[in-house]
Amino acid sequence: MGYSTDHRSMSKLRRNKIWGWKCQWSIVTITAIALVLYNAAANMWLLHPPSCPTHTTTQPSEPSSSCEPCTDTAPNNVVDDDPISRLDLRLGRWDGSRSYRLFDYAAVGELYPELSSNHRVCLATQSSIERLHELLRIASHWTGPISVAVFVAGDELRLLRAFTTWLFRCQPDIYSRIALHVVTPAERPGVPGSVPDWARNCDAKPLPPGQRRADTVAWRARHPYPQNHLRNLARKNCHAPYVFLVDVDIVPSRGMSEALDKFLATAPKCPLCAYVVPTYELDRRVANFPANKSELLRLSRNKLAIPFHRKVFIYNQYASNFSRWEASGGNESTETHISHNVTNFELLYEPFYVAPDTVPAHDERFLGYGFTRNTQVYEMFLIGYQFRVLSPIFTIHWGLQARRNRPLWREKQNEKNRKHFETFKRELFARYRRDPLHLLRRPQQQAKKT
Repeated sequence: MGYSTDHRSMSKLRRNKIWGWKCQWSIVTITAIALVLYNAAANMWLLHPPSCPTHTTTQPSEPSSSCEPCTDTAPNNVVDDDPISRLDLRLGRWDGSRSYRLFDYAAVGELYPELSSNHRVCLATQSSIERLHELLRIASHWTGPISVAVFVAGDELRLLRAFTTWLFRCQPDIYSRIALHVVTPAERPGVPGSVPDWARNCDAKPLPPGQRRADTVAWRARHPYPQNHLRNLARKNCHAPYVFLVDVDIVPSRGMSEALDKFLATAPKCPLCAYVVPTYELDRRVANFPANKSELLRLSRNKLAIPFHRKVFIYNQYASNFSRWEASGGNESTETHISHNVTNFELLYEPFYVAPDTVPAHDERFLGYGFTRNTQVYEMFLIGYQFRVLSPIFTIHWGLQARRNRPLWREKQNEKNRKHFETFKRELFARYRRDPLHLLRRPQQQAKKT
């Protein structure tokens, strides 16, 4: 009996010990498995973050939820979708009169430096905020680098931010090719403000009317637009060997960037040559941009296209000799070439041309409208530049202009600039030792009527 009792006790102790070992091993095994699973989950979380970041400081004007900025659904990051928001308005450089602050490279597309290195021509243009949407037409035809200077006063700065944001998000191909610069007046500098909702809505039309404050609109109506400041700013921030300077409502024909690259690659070196690109006004009833020179000439024969400014002020483009340019009828080489030279220079001639940026700067004393471009071209003429008209490329201004549509304030600015022109002529005479008055008197007499 005693032996049996001891045997049972020993067996019970052995079973208890074995059970204890099993429990310990089970706990260790479960813990090890848990650690392995935890490490695997942590690695998965680190290697594959959520598809959209969570923003705790979203502005009220932004959509409440959006996946647009994610790198796998859009080419740009949400952190950088408002490049101009980082602009320090205290750091712009002053113009010569300390009337305007100039900001270089307020926003730059990622391809702009590379395109400037790989293309021979940079397109430079300038605009006010209400015309800035015209830039989309230019960029749809011009594939090279674009340098654009924009004038903003007061709350217009927030609209420029909105347009840049919209470009960045919705037109990344265009944004990537642009360098944007800003001019703001000392009297009414740009001010921060909330960006409107359309800036982040790719289905919206950018820069809808009625966005500016009434006091800003009134101030703008009383102050001339400093377009020569803007032209100089856009030109000087081009880095290609040649610059094609146009106004924002002048649209190049398709493929012009490549055509000019090819032409300039084989053209004889001519440091004092400016290559004129003919410009036509196109009736707004024409739905489509002319596909080529032949199509443009067909529209011209039907009175749906006319040389630029022909009805407003004929001497604006008269020296380009459009009759000679049209004489080919479009039956010519599709390769860009020189059609003819300008042999009858007129005093108030102001073509759109391609040239190195060694040409004279635009005189910034001329504010508003009148004598802003032709004075610069006239100085080129006195230096000895030759103007050579290119074909079959061209540019288009949409809409036929008429003198009766010119507002009174524009004529007042033209009259004020005419007085500056008299001083400008005397300065040219002293600088180049050539009498500016030896040219035809007829354009000067005609200018007094415009």
